[in-house]
Amino acid sequence: MKLNQVKLGNQGLTIPNIGLGCMGMTGFEDANMYGHADENEAIATIHRSIELGGNFLDTADLYGPFKNEQLIAKAMGNNRDQYIIATKFGWEIDDSDKVTWAINGTKDYVKKAVERSLKNLKTDYIDLYYMHRLDKNTPIEETVGAMSDLVKEGKIGYIGLSEVSSETVRRAHAVHPVTAVQSEYSLFERTAEEKGVLATLRELGIGFVAYSPLGRGFLSGQIRSIDDLPEHDFRRGIPRFQEEYFYKNIELVKAVENMAAEKNITSSQLALAWIISKGIIPIPGTKRRKYVEQNIEAAGIQLNGDDLLKLESIVPLGTDTGAPYDEFSMGLLD
Repeated sequence: MKLNQVKLGNQGLTIPNIGLGCMGMTGFEDANMYGHADENEAIATIHRSIELGGNFLDTADLYGPFKNEQLIAKAMGNNRDQYIIATKFGWEIDDSDKVTWAINGTKDYVKKAVERSLKNLKTDYIDLYYMHRLDKNTPIEETVGAMSDLVKEGKIGYIGLSEVSSETVRRAHAVHPVTAVQSEYSLFERTAEEKGVLATLRELGIGFVAYSPLGRGFLSGQIRSIDDLPEHDFRRGIPRFQEEYFYKNIELVKAVENMAAEKNITSSQLALAWIISKGIIPIPGTKRRKYVEQNIEAAGIQLNGDDLLKLESIVPLGTDTGAPYDEFSMGLLD
């Protein structure tokens, strides 16, 4: 199948209607958030995605830190023009390459961060540059003003924000047109919809990119017990995977699986097709070729109105599936 090309926002960026989240392809501060990753298989996964038209890759300086961007540079080789690269800044990384766990959106840090990402990606431009989290101590106007300068300098093509409120989006968009907002969104996580962010984006002509579109793996159907998660997997520490929610969520997944089976597709494919049907770009993360193939197939699945009603009756808007982060990280959301 051939992926559909769609406009992400109104500023001119065209991408396939499904992207590839690359975070899990590298370690994260000497551990991997989603278990062990094999570099050769990760690069093969990127190359397979490209073969199938999936050339929209999502990364961040935080992942590694820097290892993820460096892996993508290695995968791209001399074929930079075939890729649409989105990366992020904001989690402060000091000069000894350590994450301080502060958020830094100051003008000086934006300029420092982009130069580092350009170097690690071995490129002279970044297609889409996101502010990873809002720096609540720096006016959004300063951060986006600095990003706007990068557009004028040709270092980035388009501006994005991540996990922001409608008010922040409006303030940012008044400084420089925002192309995309990226937030967690899935059948299990619809806060952006509940809080009116999606409506704001539609009004302003800004695209929406959904990370963790499979509910942090729940909707893949691969998790049946907490022991199915690797020992150091960060999901073991978040509310959604605690006993209070875990078994309730498993029952929801089983109902989604039953609906998927009737269509002869996987629960992952059904969950992704639901997001795409809403005009949202999912960026499911994987580090294996077989899953990137399955995910891209989902972009060709057509759901009718009855399908959407049935699926949303299984997990209605407002269903409490447990917080997607620990208390510290939840406090950093706008």
